[in-house]
Amino acid sequence: MNRAYLAAMAGLNTWLTRLAFAALLAPAAAYAAAPIEMMLKDHKFSPSVVTVKAGEPFTIHLTNKDATADEFDSTALKVEKVVTGNSDGMVHIRPLAPGKYPFMGEYHAATAQGLVIAK
Repeated sequence: MNRAYLAAMAGLNTWLTRLAFAALLAPAAAYAAAPIEMMLKDHKFSPSVVTVKAGEPFTIHLTNKDATADEFDSTALKVEKVVTGNSDGMVHIRPLAPGKYPFMGEYHAATAQGLVIAK
């Protein structure tokens, strides 16, 4: 192999390494805005309706005040997150197109209902 080829490959390898490192950092930066605070108590979400900016990812900080676990579940949001009783968890949501996105507590779906509105 000639020197020009080896130099080109070394440069490509450095570029690919930098790209991979940037990709690792991107998810953390994508959700850098303050999380939306939400509580689950008596198997109900509070607030049960949240409005977010369309096209931007966001995070919900869910505090489960119930003694039992529940699962933040939404087919529309393409997310499932189990939060054990008397604990909290972070639910990361991808950028959304404008619209309404229902969610529920899967273990108590009759009472734990909510809606994300992206504008």
